[in-house]
Amino acid sequence: MTAPSSLFTNAALAVGTPVVSALVVGLALPGAAPADPATEEGAPSVTNWEVPWENTRPRDPYLGADGRLWFVGQRGDYLAALDLANGEFERHDLSPGTGPHNLIVASDGMVWFAGNRDAYIGRLNPGNGEIDRYDLPEETARDPHTLIFDSDENIWFTSQHANSIGHFNTRTGEARVTAVPTPRARPYGIVVDGDDRPWAVLLGTNKLATVDPETMELEEIELPREETRPRRLAATEDGRIWYVDFAAGHLGVYDPATREVNEWLSPSGESSRPYAMAADGRGNLWYVESGPTPHVLVGFDPETETFFDQTVLERADTGNTRHMVHQDGSLWFGLDSDHVTRVELP
Repeated sequence: MTAPSSLFTNAALAVGTPVVSALVVGLALPGAAPADPATEEGAPSVTNWEVPWENTRPRDPYLGADGRLWFVGQRGDYLAALDLANGEFERHDLSPGTGPHNLIVASDGMVWFAGNRDAYIGRLNPGNGEIDRYDLPEETARDPHTLIFDSDENIWFTSQHANSIGHFNTRTGEARVTAVPTPRARPYGIVVDGDDRPWAVLLGTNKLATVDPETMELEEIELPREETRPRRLAATEDGRIWYVDFAAGHLGVYDPATREVNEWLSPSGESSRPYAMAADGRGNLWYVESGPTPHVLVGFDPETETFFDQTVLERADTGNTRHMVHQDGSLWFGLDSDHVTRVELP
């Protein structure tokens, strides 16, 4: 367990200059700027908040029950929360070299995160700033990548370079890990379907993977195009598993009931580099094309099999848009340009 985190109290402080305090102090900015307002009635409405710590790759935001938006600073070794009501940021520093990659927030307010470069899963108590560390076996799970809750708020996670998928019991701290048979398969994005079964993409090859929650037996599903490199995925209520092909610019779907795969070329073509992805509450799919500059948010209707929205993300003009969640009627994601973003869906 580590001591309460360092906190920032003034926007003029240099990045990385901590002010140690026993109190949680907000960092006020000029406010949330609706930088990319929708121009057409019924179009998504985009709001960006600039993160005050430069070049720290803010990513993987997650809306907590208290209405604060939590995210990691992957390059800055911190967790942070944005108060959506007043635009204040709160920062919790992690040990140097943690390389946090992803976080999720439990119903009790605890913030769980992946210590990607230091082989652990961590839990932050926002009330007192204390962090609990749960070490993972170096040989099988040395780089926890993406975390996702099941219905019991236990965690499924991928380890990209350790080539494994794991389950972590948040009550006991026990981890079960299963290796992916294909060498260098690079397990990446992960979701849990309506039956509490995890599904992951294998970025290093043209495959999906799923794990039996009881036996930890892993099954690989080969996708039809050899050049496919799936990066993120989403599950819809009908049981189908959707994915984006980062290498060749496709949206695809796998139906476990029929074992059939269907794919559609993304609107910006083979070089569109689709990455962040989520399903909304109405069964539509949303993903970000990271190839165009600025990036483009794309909406897809599975019922009509048509792309119905292409929203330009003006502040997404560098790097990638890496991960996205759908919560509270909106899409949330971080930008490599030091912003966190909300897209309110019509």
